Amino acid sequence: MQSGQPARVGRAVGSAGAQTPAARPTRSQPGGFVDARHLGTDRTVGERLRDEGSGPFRRPKVIGFTARAKEERKARTLSILIRVGLALAVVAVVSGLTWLLFFSPVLKLQAGQIRVEGANEWVTEEQVSQIAAKQADKSLLVVSTGSIASELKAMPGVTTADVAKQWPHGLSITVAAQKPAAVLKSADGSMTAVDSQARVLNAVGASVAGIPVIDVDDVDSGLQNRAVQQALQILASLPESMRQRTTSVTAKTQDSVTTVLDGGNYTIVWGDASQLELKKAEVDKIINDPAVIGDKHQVNVSSPKKPIIK
Repeated sequence: MQSGQPARVGRAVGSAGAQTPAARPTRSQPGGFVDARHLGTDRTVGERLRDEGSGPFRRPKVIGFTARAKEERKARTLSILIRVGLALAVVAVVSGLTWLLFFSPVLKLQAGQIRVEGANEWVTEEQVSQIAAKQADKSLLVVSTGSIASELKAMPGVTTADVAKQWPHGLSITVAAQKPAAVLKSADGSMTAVDSQARVLNAVGASVAGIPVIDVDDVDSGLQNRAVQQALQILASLPESMRQRTTSVTAKTQDSVTTVLDGGNYTIVWGDASQLELKKAEVDKIINDPAVIGDKHQVNVSSPKKPIIK
């Protein structure tokens, strides 16, 4: 071959000078040249263009603007419907729970399920139940045990009150009900029982036997009298054994409250209602020890650290 003539690729010259097709390479050699024009394929270009798979011959999908807009509107509508449906479902669930817990009979307080402990003839179970029953037919979730307890403590004769819910329909109420601190005897002979806080006890038919009596001009003015108020605090704090022995009470001034025991056998001058625990301890020690009281009949503990015995 002469220099400068282009080499013909793809055909070989036989010994007779006839041109024959070049053999297709079946395997490439490392570093060898492969003519891509002679690489075979089992699929036509048309077939590859129709192929929807991935690859360089994938035919792009052409969608018109109208169809695209229609699809977007459909998608937005579906999204809105789903959101509305979810919102309605949430509202329905919340409404159902609200009705079930607050308005249905499931958790309603029933008046017949109110249990009372600690009542007495002066603070009756019926009076306590009536206060709690004001909240009957309400859900226990909204029943205020604190407000019931506060109202009970405001009742004459109630010292403490504890209210607890008993699911699903009841209340448990425990009160500390005191006896009257004293009975106020007015000038017209009427008797009115009052507690330590000068609150009138309106029990019907309750016995006043063994309850100290304080003489007053009238009940209303007596309840406002500072000396009577001090006497009520003193009498309410006395042990029941001493209250039973008290036959009369005088309270001319708030610093001179005096009780008479055993029909006049002993007179106790308490002064006011301060330092009551110490005063009661001194009185108990003195009048129950013959070696101390001797033949004396009056004990003055208005100054409890220096009691006077006469």
